[in-house]
Amino acid sequence: MASSVLGRRLVACLLNVSEAQRKDLVEMVAMAAVYHSTGERREGTTVLNIFNDRDYNRSVITIVAAIDSVRESVLSACEAACRLIDMRAHAGGHPCMGAVDLIPIYPLGEAVGVEECADAAQAVAQGLTERVQGSSAFLFGWADRPQQRGLAQRRREMGWFSRTPDVHAVRADVGPPPQRRYGLTGVGASPYVMNCNVTIDTQDLAAGRRVAAALRESAPGGVPGVQVLALPHEGAIEIACNVESVRGGPPDDDGGGGGGATWPSFSIGGETYCHAPASLIAARVGELAGRQGVATRGAALVGFTPARCRSLAETALSLGVGEFWKERRNGGPRM
Repeated sequence: MASSVLGRRLVACLLNVSEAQRKDLVEMVAMAAVYHSTGERREGTTVLNIFNDRDYNRSVITIVAAIDSVRESVLSACEAACRLIDMRAHAGGHPCMGAVDLIPIYPLGEAVGVEECADAAQAVAQGLTERVQGSSAFLFGWADRPQQRGLAQRRREMGWFSRTPDVHAVRADVGPPPQRRYGLTGVGASPYVMNCNVTIDTQDLAAGRRVAAALRESAPGGVPGVQVLALPHEGAIEIACNVESVRGGPPDDDGGGGGGATWPSFSIGGETYCHAPASLIAARVGELAGRQGVATRGAALVGFTPARCRSLAETALSLGVGEFWKERRNGGPRM
C-alpha cells in the first residue's frame, strides 16, 4: 500500500440523515460527498458504507477524508440532503430533529487529534448554516467549547428524545431559530463512536426499556461507554446502542462491565482509548432479556469498528475508489 495513503491524516464522519425509504436519494447524498459539482472525484475522499433502516427512515453514511478536506466533503453531502429531504413530510420510528440529524467527526489514528476534529466540526456547523439558509445546528462533544457536553446530554436539552420534538422551542448554537423544513442538526467531535443494535424477540416496549436501563453505562453493572434506547422495530424491540470510546483500558470486573471479553484499543494524542466489543453487548443484552423470558433475534454493527474503518479507508484510497460502498456490496474491491 502506498506510503502516501498510510501517511494521510484521516478522519471519519458518520453522517446521519433522516431518509432510508428512498435509497436512491441517500446515494445521491453520498455521491455529493465524493464528487465535486463539476463531476470530478474528490481526491482523498471515500464513502465506505451506507446503512439504511427503512423502519426508522434513517441512514448512516460513513465518509472518510483527510482532516484538511473533510469540511467540503461533508458540507456538499449536507447541502444535497437538505435539498432532497423535507422534515415537514418525514415519518419514521427513530427519534430525529433534522434532515441532516447528526454530523459526528472522529479521528482515525494518532496523526489527528480530537481538537482538530472539533475545529472541523465547528467549521462544518458554520458552513452548513451559511450555505443552507434556514438551517440550524447545536454542538456536542469536543466541539461544544468550553463545556464539552456529550451527545446524550445535548440531545436531552434539545428535546431530541421526545416523540414529537418541537424545534421552535429550542435555541440553536449556530444559525437562526430552527425551522421545520430543515430541523436541527447536531455537529460534534469525539473519539470514535460505534453503533451496535441488538433485537429482542418481543413487542413489549417496557421490557425493552428495562434491558436498556440496565445496559447503559450510568446503571450499576452497566457497560462503560454505552448509551442506549429501546425502540419498536420491524415487529420486535431493538436495543439501539451508541458505543463510545472510553479513555484508558477496559474494566477489570466481569459484572457486565468487562465481561471477560477483549476490548479493542487505539491511541489518540498519546492517550489510550478502548471500546466495548459488539459481542459483549450482544451477550449482555441476551442475558438481561433472558431474565424476562425474552430471546434475542440477532445483532448488527452499523458501520465499523475504529480499526476496521481505518483499514478499509486505506484500502479504498490506495485503489482510488470513492464509491467504496458499491464495491463492498458487489463482493469487495477489485485489486
